[in-house]
Order: sequence, then C-alpha cells, then structure tokens
Amino acid sequence: MSAVLEYIKQNNLDWQPSFNGELKDGLFGYRGSLIVEAGKQLSPDRILPPKIQAKQVIMVTNAKEIEFFACELESFEHFIPMFEKYKDFFSKNGKNILFVIDLNDSGTFEYEGVTFNAYVLDESSVWNETLDMLNLEKNDLKKASPSEKIEAVYDEAQTSDISAKSRTYDEMMALKSNTKKVMMGAV
Repeated sequence: MSAVLEYIKQNNLDWQPSFNGELKDGLFGYRGSLIVEAGKQLSPDRILPPKIQAKQVIMVTNAKEIEFFACELESFEHFIPMFEKYKDFFSKNGKNILFVIDLNDSGTFEYEGVTFNAYVLDESSVWNETLDMLNLEKNDLKKASPSEKIEAVYDEAQTSDISAKSRTYDEMMALKSNTKKVMMGAV
C-alpha cells in the first residue's frame, strides 16, 4: 500500500474519489478531490463540504511519495495550505501540475525544494487540460480502464516537458487576480 493513500484514508482526506487503487509496477493511483481544510461538523453524521480542497486530483504514488500530481485550486492562496497538508509526500523529482482559477499567467516555481507548474484554469477540467498538455487523445483512452487511463497520463508525463516560464513563489503570488471559475450548464 502507498503511504500517501494510507495517510489520506486514515485522516479522512479523500473527497468523492472516482479511483483509489493499485496501478502497474508497484504504483498506486487516485482520482477525486483531496481535503485541505475540512468543512464544519454539523452533527456526528453530517459535515459540510470542505472549505478548501484540491479538486479533480490525478495522482500517482509509489510506496512512499507522490510521483505525479495534478489538481485544480480555486485560488493560488490555497497552495500553501495544500502543500503543508501533503508536503511529507511530495517528491523532489515528482511532476506536479496546478491548474489555478485566479492566476493571470502561468509559471513554474520551486517551493521547499519541490517544483510546481502552475497554469491558469478558466472553464475546462484538470483531466482535459492534462491530456492536452501531454498530447494524449481522449478517444484513445475511451475504452481503457480507470487505472489504465491514469497509467497513460503518468507514462506520458515522464517524458513530457510540462514546465512554464520560471518564476519565484512571490512572482506567482503577484499573478493572482480576483477571477472566479465560470460555471457552464443549463440556464
């Protein structure tokens, strides 16, 4: 079992997972959201949705650490709380992609020795943006199992350049705006 997934399970940090299990070659995968700051406990069996979460997570771990991580953050201000919650597991050699709603521009920055690639996310999903970034075709993955889809993303990420313009963390904070996600759907 992955220490990362065990930590998530023991601390009730998963939120609406669609996949949580073994992949090939001793790797483990997770798709869903991760709780950064829990919602208010209304009663023993009722809790509000998380105040802060890493949404639409695509994660691949080995037994001890995260090798690939992609997620949506509603605000770049949520990066530090997210990092603090999971920092024991981020690998200095991992591939990490943040899709952030309130950024005006993209950038690659290092934080406590770990590299993160932050991109603007307007209307799309982490899955679609990640596939585009890695030049993977959605139709090619249609008949694949959930684990095979995560494996394909992970495999392609190992040889793809996912970096943006090099920036410092402070420069990334300066790119923060008041943008909110545009919700699409029936009117």
